[in-house]
Amino acid sequence: MANFSKERGNCVYVAKLAEQAERYDEMVDAMKKVAKLDVELSVEERNLFSVGYKNVVGSRRASWRILSSIEQKEESKGNELNVKRIRDYRHKVELELKGDYYRYLAEFKAGNEKKEVADQSLKSYQVFDGAYTKTVES
Repeated sequence: MANFSKERGNCVYVAKLAEQAERYDEMVDAMKKVAKLDVELSVEERNLFSVGYKNVVGSRRASWRILSSIEQKEESKGNELNVKRIRDYRHKVELELKGDYYRYLAEFKAGNEKKEVADQSLKSYQVFDGAYTKTVES
């Protein structure tokens, strides 16, 4: 039991450090370890978990909003070449977000539901990877 408590404390501390350093992916990873200990999360732990995910997804959503804004400006200028480039790039961000959402869902599902959402996540990431490779090679 002491090892459980020590590991839990270490993970929570690392999550707090990661939050301060704005390394939200690592914050989420640390809190997932706590969740896998199969203990009820405290209010503080639930908040750390929530803040981590909110920030991971939030930064990607912010990227999407910025790209959409730039796209609108280029459209108003009539610059179709840049509009196409932006749409292609925004599409990659959308695919990555979709993959992330499905991956987060998979972490909390079980059985067939877990497999289904994990498959959706993988599919989105594979399409994202293909779109990314295509853009880089263009």
